[in-house]
Amino acid sequence: MSIVPAWIPVTIAAALFQVWRTALQARLRGALSAPAAGFVRFVYALPADLLLLGAALVLLHRALPAIPPVFLLDCLAGGIAQIFGTMLLIMAFAHRNFVVGTAYAKTEAAQLVIFSVLVLGVRIPPLAIIGIMLAVIGVLALSFAGQKLSPADLLRASVQPAALCGLGSGFGFAVTAILLRRATLALGPATPVILKAVLTLTVTNLLQTLVQGGVMALRNRDELARCFTLWRRAAPVGLLSACGSGCWFAGFALTSAALVRGFGQIEILFTLAVGHFFLGERTRRGELAGLALVSLGVVLIAAAGIG
Repeated sequence: MSIVPAWIPVTIAAALFQVWRTALQARLRGALSAPAAGFVRFVYALPADLLLLGAALVLLHRALPAIPPVFLLDCLAGGIAQIFGTMLLIMAFAHRNFVVGTAYAKTEAAQLVIFSVLVLGVRIPPLAIIGIMLAVIGVLALSFAGQKLSPADLLRASVQPAALCGLGSGFGFAVTAILLRRATLALGPATPVILKAVLTLTVTNLLQTLVQGGVMALRNRDELARCFTLWRRAAPVGLLSACGSGCWFAGFALTSAALVRGFGQIEILFTLAVGHFFLGERTRRGELAGLALVSLGVVLIAAAGIG
């Protein structure tokens, strides 16, 4: 009898935390700029990161492992790639076709597969590759649901700034996943998975806070100060970000980033479920095909992982 691999429930938890965090973060958009709303993710996650790291060290009866330079470089590069991915996504929102930009940002999982297989030589089960592609197509279908776009419109939109920013955003997030998985592996096989995840999370988050906080201190100190005056609303975002990122990083430590992020497309199903059951939003007929594709894709990825 096959046992469900640990990365599957870990990824489900990561997706749930991300949906919850995104919902709370959306409430900050009226009070903070998009970069500032992203910054609170990092700065308010740090205390939770440190608590998780301390708890892991105590419960595992471990000291901090030796940290090789490549680990720090991967955490820094991965953190910066995530910041740039977020900035490109925000730039996509500034264009008229922001729906197109957002949709193309969701191609991260497909870009991860292509980069992992062709450049890194990672072996991914064919069934999982099919599942990832189906899930990405399903997410694109959901993103474009209700938009009266002909194939010609889609083709034209694909070369517009919003789409290019979206593709760049997806690439940034894909690079982030690859680098942070490599960072966890750099800690060596003797380091427990949980410790790998929380240490990578803490170091990456600290570096992101320093980088983005430094930029904001130079360019917009008033906005930086506002991030701290709104701490009651912002702190829960950081806590959920820490929990979600910890789960993502644990998944990266357990299996390939492409499988984790591909299966993570289940996030869109959770988002729609929250909208339907808690916010009273109705699922449109045009969204059903996208839902079916995402569901089928996620099942195929899980089947490949269990097999």
